[in-house]
Amino acid sequence: MPRSASDRPTLALVAQRAGVSVSTASLAFSGAGPITSETRDRVLAAATELGYHGPNPLGRQLRSGRCGIVGVVLGDNPGRAFRDPVSIRVLDGLMEVLGEHRLGVLLIPGNQPQSIAPLDPLVASAAMDVAVLIWGALPDDPNLAALGRRGVPVVLCGEQTLPGVPVVRIDDRAGAAEAVRHLTELGHTRIAEITLPLDVWGAHSGVVTAARIAEATVMVTVARLAGFRDVIEPVITWEASASFVEHGREAALSILGEWVPASQRPTAIFAQTDQLAAGAVIAARELGLRVPEDVSIVGFDGLDLPWLSPDVLTSVHQPLRAKGVAMGQAVVGLLAGEEPQVVTLPTQLIEGTTTTKAEG
Repeated sequence: MPRSASDRPTLALVAQRAGVSVSTASLAFSGAGPITSETRDRVLAAATELGYHGPNPLGRQLRSGRCGIVGVVLGDNPGRAFRDPVSIRVLDGLMEVLGEHRLGVLLIPGNQPQSIAPLDPLVASAAMDVAVLIWGALPDDPNLAALGRRGVPVVLCGEQTLPGVPVVRIDDRAGAAEAVRHLTELGHTRIAEITLPLDVWGAHSGVVTAARIAEATVMVTVARLAGFRDVIEPVITWEASASFVEHGREAALSILGEWVPASQRPTAIFAQTDQLAAGAVIAARELGLRVPEDVSIVGFDGLDLPWLSPDVLTSVHQPLRAKGVAMGQAVVGLLAGEEPQVVTLPTQLIEGTTTTKAEG
């Protein structure tokens, strides 16, 4: 039968049984502070004898002013986020570090296309010590504004930097430029691009105009667009509504098969993610084109795609798991009162089998 509150053992009783002060017994359960392993073992043994399972977590939160929870804003609904291997690898690194420091995680969907105001109620109300925006923030981001009003410190991942906010990023612009430069060095001049969504709604799919690019609000997309244009102008830009294989396939079927005659067909494609690039490879196969002889294809992320065999995607590799680890370390640093830092992680183009010299 459950015990009544008056019958439950207390930390004071455990301390008395172990022959230590209450503060020392408390340190044994917190896992921190100046206490010997022998004393900790004695306290824990006394707790086991008395049936005591540790301090009341609510009371600990009230005393410390912290809840031990980190809010992770996914920026998408969970179903889509967990389809994305990039998100999964980043979250893996982040949650490993948070777990090592006994911090819990609250996953927050974030921006929802069907919402009038892209602010999740959890951002405005849920208890959290720090919030991590794993895909960065939009200009005038309502999530960022709400967290600021609440006084919740934030860790950002992406291109945007803000005073006093730790940021973990890669140089998306330089990475995209490296991918396109690789194609131009192979002699390609008719290069198409398949982009991530240009805005948070992700409702558009099709050819992109200069006017639409000028209105783009997703920072990673903007940076990779700029990197492409640092090297050469694309012959066509196609915006995908999401970063999945089917969207890359749809885009490439149009770019390679419908929009231009064969004599003017792009000889290369740079896709802003590996999944989009893999979809382009599949589309080329369906159209009877040889990869890379008829069309070279480059992606961005460095994912392991064994199902794409026999092709091995040429891609700009970014350290996805290390990005998550760095975000976790930034959270721990904030909680410890450390000065926020901007951490830029390296990228590297790794050649696979999907690029070769332009024919003719």
